[in-house]
Amino acid sequence: MATLPIALIQTRTPASPAAALAHVEPLIREAAAGGAKLILTPEATNFLIRDPAARAAVLTDPDLDVVVTGLRALAQELGVWLLIGSAIVRSGHPGDDRAANRSLLIDDAGAVVATYDKLHVYDVDLPTGERWRESAAIRPGDAAVVADTPWARLGLTICYDIRFPQLYRALAGAGAGMISVPAAFTVPTGEAHWETLLRARAIETGCWILAPAQAGLHEDGRRTWGRSTVVGPWGEVVARLDHDEPGILHAALDFDAVTRARNAVPQLTHDRRFAGPQ
Repeated sequence: MATLPIALIQTRTPASPAAALAHVEPLIREAAAGGAKLILTPEATNFLIRDPAARAAVLTDPDLDVVVTGLRALAQELGVWLLIGSAIVRSGHPGDDRAANRSLLIDDAGAVVATYDKLHVYDVDLPTGERWRESAAIRPGDAAVVADTPWARLGLTICYDIRFPQLYRALAGAGAGMISVPAAFTVPTGEAHWETLLRARAIETGCWILAPAQAGLHEDGRRTWGRSTVVGPWGEVVARLDHDEPGILHAALDFDAVTRARNAVPQLTHDRRFAGPQ
């Protein structure tokens, strides 16, 4: 295959898993019908709920979550690889009842071939007055993940991770040719930083950056930025949705472009040890 046809799914995920599956499934079917072989959904594909009691009522194990199980069956039916950008699921960590914000990579047989728990949780106080404490509900992960696919290695990240370039460099150093950034970006930070950060991570790593996003006004009252984006290894925006409505973004990835970018600026081979500042 000269290029890999992909699709990013932009969603406005509802507040119940059953409704979330009904929302995202037709978009995935349409993307597959359009030729995509790798399809990526945003962060929190299975639900977006701010109220702690309501979240606890729907939180379950990954093997029981209706969105995870439904999308595994759908990937097998359609014969596509599918990245659930993240699902909010029980972490399974003894002594910690917080959830995991977990990416799940599913192959075309419906098997989960890799998972990644979001490393950096979103604890911020924005100038607009928005206050977020993701750490209250989400247990951060402790390991970076690069997964094999039939086309290239895929590095897994989620949303706020985009602000930590050392993670992306590590993924590129481990052989990633593409890196996913499923997100539910706030509007103030999305407007100010989304595209700049995505392009910077592509330039620094020489990777394809694939960023499917949540979009618009959600049932739980939050607003997300949308603007799902694909950035090439040279830092150019290859495809973008210029809105915050649900939709599908198609692109074709040429992995020779990774080689060209890294040969032109071989920065991944130029690391030097240095003493820390005093």
